[in-house]
Amino acid sequence: MNANANPNPDNTAKTFSPGLEGVTACRTRLSEVLGKEGKLILAGHNAVTLAENNTIEEVWFLLHEGRLPNPAELAAFKAKVEKLGVLPADEVNLIKKLRGPEPLSAFRTALSAISNKRGYKPWLNRPVEEVTEEVIALCALAPAIVEVLHTGRRPRVKTLNSGYAERYLWGVSGKKPSPEDLRAVETYLILTMDHGLNASTFASRVTASTGADVGAALTSGVATLSGPLHGGAPGPVLDMLDAIGTCENADAWVRAQLAAKIPLMGFGHRIYRTDDPRAMTLKRVAERQNGPRIELAKVTEQAALKALEEKQIQRAAAENKPVRTLRVNVEFWTAVALEHVGIPRNLFSSTFCVSRIIGWGEHIVEQIKDNKIYRPLSQYTGEMPAE
Repeated sequence: MNANANPNPDNTAKTFSPGLEGVTACRTRLSEVLGKEGKLILAGHNAVTLAENNTIEEVWFLLHEGRLPNPAELAAFKAKVEKLGVLPADEVNLIKKLRGPEPLSAFRTALSAISNKRGYKPWLNRPVEEVTEEVIALCALAPAIVEVLHTGRRPRVKTLNSGYAERYLWGVSGKKPSPEDLRAVETYLILTMDHGLNASTFASRVTASTGADVGAALTSGVATLSGPLHGGAPGPVLDMLDAIGTCENADAWVRAQLAAKIPLMGFGHRIYRTDDPRAMTLKRVAERQNGPRIELAKVTEQAALKALEEKQIQRAAAENKPVRTLRVNVEFWTAVALEHVGIPRNLFSSTFCVSRIIGWGEHIVEQIKDNKIYRPLSQYTGEMPAE
């Protein structure tokens, strides 16, 4: 074997970007994350404005059609999603058998099983309209699937014309939500519906690009979301607040964690270099809720930001690099807001999935309409044969 470090001249010309950072892999009209400005754009609209003023069906329609619906279109779309969101008895029984200790893993399996049971086929050489209907149908089922996995029974009958967010919160909390709680959940679901080409969205598009069925593409998104580096952070935020206990303990607890090089849950983001607009919006939600954790959360946030800033200044001085200021991210205030409305912490990742599955679905449709299979290059670093 020849241990030549660069055996292939063509290989040396390839640009290597770990994690594909900085690589533009698709064009999309669905969302844009402006990290330096601290803005999230959903189909030409400020995501914060949408989250504070619109329903999830309106924003889903916006992603799907590229514009907000008029009243008649909204009524029709809402009725369609509600109808498609009803699980037949045989699928309820199928989902019951999949219940386990990890709700998100069970959701992933349920989504795949339902897609298979319904006979969804690879989308290649099929009408786009037909495949799109399959995408919407699977996405519409998300609240009911999570409810069955959580309760172990058929979804409870809600009031007529209950929306996507209301059906979800009602199903997992066991009670009809108040207008305030419903608005809180609707705000969260809209803010997390889509967020650029993140890992799970990319996974969904890659799978769709092969011509696979829509169930496989959506399941790829759920599977990727299950990784702790992408989803799952809100629950540990509550574990952190539980461990701190009181406002008086916050500063010492935070500094002890940092001294032990243990990451603080709910701080820092790979893209945002200023305040995460989703976090700031959900903080306002939590402040309006004025629940029992609000003061502890606010004190912990300030203690953590101060300690993190001091640490970053020390690191920058030692390494002669600019100071990078870490900010609170969406998971921190998500945990406080979702707990207050009665969503169990073991369902936080599933709740995120109930939102993000809509974004995955629209990315899948977008990929199908203008498809080229993903096939990035790799840099070979092994040895070459002598001959």
